[in-house]
Amino acid sequence: MLLGTVIEAQITTPAASPFCKIEQKLGLGTVTIEYSRPSVKNRKIFGELVPFGKLWRTGANRSTVITFSENLSFGGKPVNKGSYSLFATPGEDSWEVILYNETNIGGTPQNFDATKVVSSVKVKPEELLSVVETFTIDINDITSNSSKLIISWENTQVSIDITTNVDEVVMKNIEKVMAGPSSDDYYNAAKYYYDNNKDMNVALGWIQKSTSMDAKYWKLRIESLILGRLGKIAEAIAAAEKSSELAKAAGNDDFVRMNNEAISEWKK
Repeated sequence: MLLGTVIEAQITTPAASPFCKIEQKLGLGTVTIEYSRPSVKNRKIFGELVPFGKLWRTGANRSTVITFSENLSFGGKPVNKGSYSLFATPGEDSWEVILYNETNIGGTPQNFDATKVVSSVKVKPEELLSVVETFTIDINDITSNSSKLIISWENTQVSIDITTNVDEVVMKNIEKVMAGPSSDDYYNAAKYYYDNNKDMNVALGWIQKSTSMDAKYWKLRIESLILGRLGKIAEAIAAAEKSSELAKAAGNDDFVRMNNEAISEWKK
């Protein structure tokens, strides 16, 4: 009997179009691009290898995927946060750059669905003086609320403006912080003090600020419990009764029951 041993060997070679992933902070969010990078290799690219007037996956191997962590504007058109395939239709005098709402694509869609086009931007290509050997997608010209998505290969470059609404978001945050703690902030602080049996007088001040700003039944419930722990029974019952009224209107029978049980205990 002959025993044969099969030795499996694997030879690894560099990828012809290596994968690349870039992440760039923009405004308060992040733009992430995942793509493969073919090289010129003494070939004529645009108009031959990449034909004019034909949808291109903007890279190699599979469709390029771009992800926005925040809502923004792409080429002057609003785009919601999410992941999209980045396609382009190159032309001698004009390119169309497309964000497509499907990412699990080997290249370009077999059946292109126009309803999945999130943004379509016409841009004019620029001729470069030097050759970009390896296909490159980058984000440059970054300000606090804008940047350019730049696609470069061979002697051609196109750029698309990306802008964010960072000013609007920051202004809202400033107004919120400068206005002081919200009703929910006071409620959460008071509830923490109650749950951990800390200073009930401090907790009472916070919860009463909360309910004066926004009297919800669950907030009044905590107010009644804090008042009860402080021995202010009449005030505790009044707060619990108000909580029950609001809970009943909201259809929350559990809070009605809990308030009634507490009122019964306090009246003993």
